[in-house]
Amino acid sequence: MILEKFNLKGKSGIVTGAGSGIGFGFATGLVQAGAEIAIAGRNLEKLETAAEALRQYGGPVIPLQTDMAKMEDIKSLVDNTVQEFGKIDFLFNNAGIIRRNSCEDFLESDWDDMLNINLKGPFFLTQAVARVMISQKRKGKIVNTTSLIAEQGGKRVPAYAASKGGLAQVTKTMANDWAQYDIQVNAIGPGWVKTELTQALREDTQRNQEITGRIPMGRWADPLDLAGAAVFLASDASDYITGQTIFVDGGWLSS
Repeated sequence: MILEKFNLKGKSGIVTGAGSGIGFGFATGLVQAGAEIAIAGRNLEKLETAAEALRQYGGPVIPLQTDMAKMEDIKSLVDNTVQEFGKIDFLFNNAGIIRRNSCEDFLESDWDDMLNINLKGPFFLTQAVARVMISQKRKGKIVNTTSLIAEQGGKRVPAYAASKGGLAQVTKTMANDWAQYDIQVNAIGPGWVKTELTQALREDTQRNQEITGRIPMGRWADPLDLAGAAVFLASDASDYITGQTIFVDGGWLSS
């Protein structure tokens, strides 16, 4: 039956940036659908709190402290996940940072930090995970978190735009390279979501009104609004979809 294709029982994987926000929303949906997961991020205390909350829905849920700018951390994340679960069926590349400044004043150090964490890290983590899937001859699901800014320029976010636009294109390249191994690579493009990264914008009355006024659904997304897309792309229901971005934006791009 079709609903069984959405069932993730027996599947295991990684969600980065899962200590809060969108990553926690993804992780919630995946665990509720039956998956066992490793959640990764830089703040171990937040990860442990998130893991405890997620275990009420199932599990196991393993918190693994990881800095996506460090190649040794990426290797440890993959090794520890395989050691824990014996396999990796899916990966959600969600960890990311944002620095805001006008193009004429943007700092080289901020540019490097954002490209390392938002683009380089996800690429090499995905490479490591794909090697496990290929060596074990298992089909796999890779899901990258892009953004509306991958389609639009945004304001005062040049490095973020470069990183998310780059990740959207790398998603397509990976999909082409790994289709032969039955690995599907897709992306979720969130719209305006209530997270720590957007708190300052939501607290800016004028900017908040500008944003909300353009969203056809008239509200910011909750992180759990993205859980359904996450479960779909991790499940057997999406086996013939690859190289695509699903935007969960309340209609923003159509307005």
